[in-house]
Amino acid sequence: MRLHGPAARLTIFIGQSDQYHHKPLYAEIVHRAHKKGLAGASVFRGLEGYGASSRIHTPHLLSLGDDLPIAIVIVDAKPKITGFLAELDELVTEGLVIIDDVEVYRYVGGEDDQRAGPHRSRWRPAG
Repeated sequence: MRLHGPAARLTIFIGQSDQYHHKPLYAEIVHRAHKKGLAGASVFRGLEGYGASSRIHTPHLLSLGDDLPIAIVIVDAKPKITGFLAELDELVTEGLVIIDDVEVYRYVGGEDDQRAGPHRSRWRPAG
């Protein structure tokens, strides 16, 4: 798959302890994005943060240390991103969902992923 030029970045901010049918919500979002054929998704765990509740979540506070902030970032063509929003309406009951317009400089996958062995880099230098 190749993606180049104007695109959209979907970022979903939730808590690490958020669940969907007894499994982590972030995992359900990533699996649904994959099933819909979106270009890619990454999950990032924050070290500290707060949201609408104004409670600070940090590993230093015993009671809130197990609910650190999570950000799921998905980038693809804008129509594919907006088409995925209906999935999020069902999944995200608390959190923040944002969409940014972005410019994709390089995204290469597909055949290169198939040829790259477990010890070979999939990224090639430009030139």
